[in-house]
Amino acid sequence: MGKLAVHKYFLMMFLIIQIVTSIFTFVGLWGGSKSPVGNTVQAMTVYVLPLLIMANVILLAYWVIRRRWIFSAIPTLTILSCIPYIGTIYQLRSLPEDTDGRYGVKIATYNVALFGRETSGFMAQDILSEMKKQKVDVLCMQEYSDICGDKRNSNSYKEYFPYMSTGNNDMVVYSKYPIRGYKNIPFEESNNSAMWVDIDVNGKMLRIFNVHLETTGFNRTLRSAAKMEMKGLHVERNSLISAIYDNYTLGMIIRAGQAATVANERHNSPVPAIVCGDFNDVPYSYVYNTMLGNMTDGFKECGSGWMRTYKNKKPVRIDYIFHDKSLNGITYYRKSLTYSDHDPVFMKIAL
Repeated sequence: MGKLAVHKYFLMMFLIIQIVTSIFTFVGLWGGSKSPVGNTVQAMTVYVLPLLIMANVILLAYWVIRRRWIFSAIPTLTILSCIPYIGTIYQLRSLPEDTDGRYGVKIATYNVALFGRETSGFMAQDILSEMKKQKVDVLCMQEYSDICGDKRNSNSYKEYFPYMSTGNNDMVVYSKYPIRGYKNIPFEESNNSAMWVDIDVNGKMLRIFNVHLETTGFNRTLRSAAKMEMKGLHVERNSLISAIYDNYTLGMIIRAGQAATVANERHNSPVPAIVCGDFNDVPYSYVYNTMLGNMTDGFKECGSGWMRTYKNKKPVRIDYIFHDKSLNGITYYRKSLTYSDHDPVFMKIAL
C-alpha cells in the first residue's frame, strides 16, 4: 500500500509539472502577440521557449517509458504547436548547391562591432574580401566606422560597391547598383537608428531597410557591475539580477516602439521592400512579429540547419533578412567569422 501511494504521488507530481510546463510553453508562443508594455512577464517567456520545448521532450520521454499514453498526449500536442517557432531557428533542408546561375540580388547584413576599433584597417579589408567571395550585391552594416587610422574604409569599399549611403551614427549601406533615394530613421533618445535606400536593380526598384534596434542592456549592466567591483564596491547578487531584469524589460519596451516606427515606414513603401539588420531580439518576440508583419522570413523560406547569429555565451538568432511576398528567396545562410560577436547573414532573392 505504501509503494502504491508513493507511485501515485510521483505520478501526480509529474502531471502537475507537465501541465505547468505546457501552460508556460503556450504563454511563450503567444508572448509575441502583445506589446511588452504592461505585459513584460508574458513577453519574457518567449526567451525561454527553447528550454520549455526541451522540458516537454523530456516529459514526453518519461510518459512513454512509463507507458502513460493518455498523459503523453499533452507534451505531444504542445511540441506540435511549437513547430512554427522551431522553424524560425532550424530548417531540415540542405542548401542548394548552385545558385550563381540564378538571376537575383544578394543581400548581406552584418553588425561589425566597429571593426574591433582596430586602426590598421586589416579587419575591414578582410570583411570586404569575404563580401567579394560571397558575391554580395548590397551590404548593410551596423556599428560601422568609416575612420581607420588616417584612412577611410569607404575608399576601398567603393571600389567594389560604387554606391554608398550612410545613416545616423553607425549605419551604412553599400551597393553595386545605383541608389536612387534614401532616408534616415532616427530613434528618439537612442543611439540606435534605421535607414532605407531605394536601389535600381537593372530597372527594378527595391527599398532596402537597414535596422539596428535597441540593445538588451545585459552586457552593459554586467560591465557596470564589474567596474564597481574593481573600485572595491560590493555588488549584491539580488541587486544585480534586479538591474539586469529592469534593463532587459526596458530594452524590450524601447525596441517595441522602434520596431513600430520601422514597420510604419515599410508599410508606406511604394516598391517591394527588404528589411534586414540587427533587431537585438529573438524569433516570435513582439519585435520579431512587428518587423515581420506580412513579410517572409528568409530563413524559414530557404534556410538550412540551425540559425544563430549572435555568438556570445548563449548563441541566439537576432540578425534577420525579411522580404516582400512579391519576391522569392533563393538561398539564405550565415558565415561564421571571427571579426565580431555577430555573424553576417546572406540572402539571394530572385527578381
